Amino acid sequence: MSVPLPYPIDLYVKIENSGDVEALSECFAPDATVRDEGHAYEGLPAIRKWKAATKKQYQHTVAPLAVREQDGKTIVNARLTGSFPGSPVTLEFSFVLKDGKIASLAIQ
Repeated sequence: MSVPLPYPIDLYVKIENSGDVEALSECFAPDATVRDEGHAYEGLPAIRKWKAATKKQYQHTVAPLAVREQDGKTIVNARLTGSFPGSPVTLEFSFVLKDGKIASLAIQ
């Protein structure tokens, strides 16, 4: 069963699973921010670098399990499977969308 996602988030998941970091500009705003593993990445160049490094390190895939709207955010619970201890894990991806793009993403 697939989880219906807003277009920029659906595109993010597809790009995430393909590993095509150059395509991230299709779903992220140029000045977007990402928070992951205690670090913050601001702007598309930093987000591309973060994504390339995490993909190389973990060879992971993302499978959305559920989606909800809360306090102006789109929250996606997803199973992350890869080469890291405890795989697979379920994480919460908190997206803020603006003008059809991802303005911010926090992964917990």
